[in-house]
Amino acid sequence: MNISLSNSATALINNAQRKSSDAAQAIATLPMQKDEIGSTEFNSSDVIKPVLSLKEAELETSAAAKLIIADKKMLGSILDIHA
Repeated sequence: MNISLSNSATALINNAQRKSSDAAQAIATLPMQKDEIGSTEFNSSDVIKPVLSLKEAELETSAAAKLIIADKKMLGSILDIHA
């Protein structure tokens, strides 16, 4: 089985995109009041999980970008060796 850094990075980016989309949807569907600040119906814990999920997706995307950079450098090194 051939596993490349590019394939892993692509899968990681796709997962992060799905995760951020789900989190954004969860945040967008939270009940909102016109006078949200200080409202007794607002529960800040409902927002915590989606916001953390967005941050996790950001970190996954950053890691995937670093994987792609490392893959390109490795490929460049291999081509330099064989040249």
